[in-house]
Amino acid sequence: MLEAINLDCVRGERRLFHNLSFQLKAGECLLVRGENGSGKTSLLRMLVGLTPAAAGAVHWQGSPIKQLGDEYRRELLYCGHPLGLKDALSATENLISSVALADESVTQDGVHEALRQAGLQGREHLSVRALSQGQKRRVNLARLLLQRCALWVLDEPLTALDTQASLWVVRVIDQHLSNGGIAVLTTHQDLTLAGTTHVIRVGV
Repeated sequence: MLEAINLDCVRGERRLFHNLSFQLKAGECLLVRGENGSGKTSLLRMLVGLTPAAAGAVHWQGSPIKQLGDEYRRELLYCGHPLGLKDALSATENLISSVALADESVTQDGVHEALRQAGLQGREHLSVRALSQGQKRRVNLARLLLQRCALWVLDEPLTALDTQASLWVVRVIDQHLSNGGIAVLTTHQDLTLAGTTHVIRVGV
């Protein structure tokens, strides 16, 4: 279970949100809505432990994430808006590196299958700098098929994706939720998921 308790976000002299609370159980998803600059990414960074809240706390399975440390990070897959890919490496090399940093192992065949499902068959060995922005995002999102994490936190996962790729992402999230996972994501696009979905709006 993921729980946010009375979170406050302040940037400079501006309060972006105040007393924000929610609770997510297995199989549930939270969509975070709001205009640009409203604090959506800041909220996601709080949930993954990268940005401290001005007030409040985030709990995982009943314990503060500050206390859980690596135990929490092993349960978490975060795809931020910056893709974090290395342009000089191929799609395959980037994914193997990402999975290794998460202390998991994967075969090259497994990576190639994930890239195939992401619509990148035939581009496995191209350097990332040769890929379009949408293809780069699909490389990053292929991590969803390779890392076994209970909690997914996704910042604008549909940005730069065409309709087919967007539908693929929705199917992958639906499968994660049906397997008892939890997801939190921001999006400006209409998104319909099969699992239980909650919506909050920040910055209002």
